[in-house]
Amino acid sequence: MKYFTYIFLVVFLISKSLSAQTYQIKGKVIDSENKAIPYANILLLKASDTTFVNGTSADDNGFFILEKVEPRLYLLQASYVGKGSEPLALDVKESIVLGALVISLAANDLDEVVVTAKRPTLQRLSDRIVFSVENTVISQGSSWDILKSTPGVIVNQEALQIRGQNATVYLNDRKVQLSGQEVRNLLEGFSGTNIKSVEVIANPPARYEAEGGPILNIVTNKSIVPGYKGSINGSFTQAVFPKYSLGTSHYYKTDKLNLFANYTISPKKELRKTNKGINFINDSDSIFSRWTTNYDQTNSSQAQNASLILDYDFDERNSLNLSSNLAFNLNQEQESLLETEIRNNQRALDSTFTTQNNTGIDNTNLAFDLTYVHKLKKEGARFSLNGHYTYYNGESLQNVNSDYFDNNGFFLRNFGFDTDSQQDIKIFTGQVDYLTPIGNASIESGLRISSIISESTVDFFNFSGSDDEVDSSLSDNFNYDENVYAGYFSFVKNWEKWSMKLGLRGELTQATGTSLTLNEINTQDFFEPFPSVYVLYSPSERHSFAFDYGRNIARPKYNDLNPFRYFFNENDFEEGNPGLRPNFSNNFNINYTLDSEYFFDIYYRDNGRNIAELVFQNNENLTLVELKQNVLESKSYGFDFTVSKGILPFWFLYAYTSVFHEEETFLAVESDNQSFTAEVDGFYGYLANYLTLSKDGTLTGEMTMTYISQFLFGSYISDEQFNLTLGLRKSLFNNRATISIAAEDLLEQYVPTYTSRYLNQDNFYRRRPETQFIRVGFTYNFGNFRLDDNQKEIDKNERERLRSE
Repeated sequence: MKYFTYIFLVVFLISKSLSAQTYQIKGKVIDSENKAIPYANILLLKASDTTFVNGTSADDNGFFILEKVEPRLYLLQASYVGKGSEPLALDVKESIVLGALVISLAANDLDEVVVTAKRPTLQRLSDRIVFSVENTVISQGSSWDILKSTPGVIVNQEALQIRGQNATVYLNDRKVQLSGQEVRNLLEGFSGTNIKSVEVIANPPARYEAEGGPILNIVTNKSIVPGYKGSINGSFTQAVFPKYSLGTSHYYKTDKLNLFANYTISPKKELRKTNKGINFINDSDSIFSRWTTNYDQTNSSQAQNASLILDYDFDERNSLNLSSNLAFNLNQEQESLLETEIRNNQRALDSTFTTQNNTGIDNTNLAFDLTYVHKLKKEGARFSLNGHYTYYNGESLQNVNSDYFDNNGFFLRNFGFDTDSQQDIKIFTGQVDYLTPIGNASIESGLRISSIISESTVDFFNFSGSDDEVDSSLSDNFNYDENVYAGYFSFVKNWEKWSMKLGLRGELTQATGTSLTLNEINTQDFFEPFPSVYVLYSPSERHSFAFDYGRNIARPKYNDLNPFRYFFNENDFEEGNPGLRPNFSNNFNINYTLDSEYFFDIYYRDNGRNIAELVFQNNENLTLVELKQNVLESKSYGFDFTVSKGILPFWFLYAYTSVFHEEETFLAVESDNQSFTAEVDGFYGYLANYLTLSKDGTLTGEMTMTYISQFLFGSYISDEQFNLTLGLRKSLFNNRATISIAAEDLLEQYVPTYTSRYLNQDNFYRRRPETQFIRVGFTYNFGNFRLDDNQKEIDKNERERLRSE
């Protein structure tokens, strides 16, 4: 308890001076032409092992002061834009006034560094791709915008997918414990100016959860030199409706404390247009009724997000990290107007009806994450403890009312009802990890426990008129409890040209879903192993070959197990499935890298009984229902090619292409449970050009193009879509401020049509969100905003950490 008491005292008091005698080091940083270098980084290192001890930044005239330096033998070095002075040995016994630290900087080197710093970069590591976006045009949007622009990520139905699988989002290597719309709301409220990089982990190693498939890990930026810096940022977006976002970030560091805080508010109003069509088919395989529905949905919300990240080093061996996030979106309003025409087989108008569907929604998400790390006496060995808690509350009040008319427009009848639903979710996790090197190898092992408690209720009431598809018996209370116990072991060994990583994870799952009203209980109780293999061969610096394999699990989400219905109108609704079972996938990847610029990947994935979103029309009851269902089998394979290359000093090119095959075999429940296979052969292409448009590097531009030929989405197949985006970014006032402008989906061709046509099924929909918009953004930095993070050293440390996992 002594450490925990001390850390909270430090948070409130910011920092305390040490009682031991300390000294100052003063000096100046100049270049080889005796010109002062403002804002250079000053690093004070231990002479024995060159570990970081203290640091600061030079002022506008190149002068610096290092305070509170304890007596010891040190190395002092200045660095600026990738260049460094010669390390200076200092035996500190009193305050020291130095001469100048000299950094040799050539003009062309400076220009080159400026170009590199202003464009996104791509780096291929053993088990992931690192997409660096800090201080680029991309970072001016939200975290959600950055993920959409990340290499290898495909946005399908507003879901982030990697090779056809939905990706799990992590923040600083910690899982965001919600999915779907909740994750999007969270990320849209987190400014991209706080993001350093995104790691794409297509086949996660053993230390990660077996559930969730590929991972998108967001890494926030972080300084290593003491001081304070802050920023305010905002954006204005003009789409169908105008919307804006305002945020502020603050960072403070002492010798022991790192503190980051962020707050963002994002009020917005959005219009989503949807066109649906259903051709109902009789027993003679003839169309007897044609339904077309057009509806406009207006969503109004005021999402707010507050984040806190705190790191505290008790000493060289013990450290603590506290991360917390509060996201809430209260008083959301969804207003939908649906207009449906019903025509006979001769396309003559039979009748019409209109539906007004209004919903009020409140969402709150609160999360805490605490990690303690102890470095053992053995070099490179460490022990860590982690605890996590998430609380989520969602409330929804819906009113649905429909009016029916004949073919002459005369009123026939009406029908309506209200629904009141609420969901409370609590997530607890605990994990312990141990890592130790053994010669040129290392082992890592750990234990983890997670617990999910979900309580859901829905009540139907205030019925008017009558309808056979909706009644008060649909009201229900549904509880879901899940406990997962896991352990893992990983072994890594490196040779001169070879690297091997072997991992094995085991997970015991115990889950119970209970419908209190229906008196129905579904249970899951099983243990499964999840092996993983990574082999890397690098015959030279230009070439590398790699193979990896991993087995994963996808458990049913608590929302998918919930048997409630959500209605668009009386004939069109979504329904949960408490009978869903987990599915297991086997993933194989082979890749080749040339000159760290050309990346070739071949992959194959067997998803087994994948959980899919399937839509079925009932030709007797004239309804359309979206169901979650375990398919009979699912697989995909493809070839990816990536180029990440500087074409000219001012032009950096990134291109990602994928040729793929996807197929799923499922039971068509409205077609006498016949087995049907939906499959596509598709092509995905993404081309990004990042340009430096001024000599001093303060004006940069971006042009991206995205093309998808077709895509498989459950029982639907999409047609082609194309997106063209342009962006500009300008730095002002010696990089103290930046402004940006971006125009997305300029040709308005990023809105595909999804079609399901097989057996006795024939329906489609085309959903048009506000994909076309213009966004203007700004950032203003204050404090010592030039605090750097020594990118070169961090990248080196990250590579070593990945090899040791």
